[in-house]
Amino acid sequence: MTRARIYIIMCMLALIPGISPLHTDVMAQKAGDIINVKPADEEKYFYAQQIPDEVFKRMHGKSFPKNCTIKRSDLRYLHVLHINKNGKTQVGEMVCNKSISDDLIDIFRKLYKARYPIERMVLVDNYDADDEKSMEANNTTCFNFRMITGSTTKVSKHGMGLAVDLNPFDNPYIKGKVIKPKGAKQQPEITRTSLPYRLFTEHGFRWGGAWKSLKDYQHFEK
Repeated sequence: MTRARIYIIMCMLALIPGISPLHTDVMAQKAGDIINVKPADEEKYFYAQQIPDEVFKRMHGKSFPKNCTIKRSDLRYLHVLHINKNGKTQVGEMVCNKSISDDLIDIFRKLYKARYPIERMVLVDNYDADDEKSMEANNTTCFNFRMITGSTTKVSKHGMGLAVDLNPFDNPYIKGKVIKPKGAKQQPEITRTSLPYRLFTEHGFRWGGAWKSLKDYQHFEK
């Protein structure tokens, strides 16, 4: 997208009821960009909105396939800040179910304030909705439409936008000898004493690291 087009879109959005003018000046920032933000300006980087057309184009046919049974109107696009592994402030994005959008904005705001490191947070569509590739990149994600393993009719929590995988390479899925993603750490960063566990569980999420039959340390669902 050209800078001129971005400017035009920002001006149009500023005139739409419900879109804060404070948000339009940050929309040109791409997820993954490293930026400098004054403390007084941080709050305007944390917001949820209906899925913009430009974002939906990225999702269509990937995380939002033709057989998707979840309505676009039931999803929200989140814009946040996070601290990357090098201690820099980075722009993050996520698509989730609208029912948990406020929860996630609050959680990621508090993780940012605490300078909790999140390596990257971009849409899984950047990896063609391939979960393995996204996990190998240690990418924090939420929505990716799919059925649960072994079913052709039951939509997974990720498929509904109700589950988050946080720093998956550092917090693997382990079942017996199976470890995902390939080459991931076997000792997870997230434990019952860590900040993500406390924040997600305070908001009513269940942690995959507490499951009995397998461990999914990256996973929080509602």
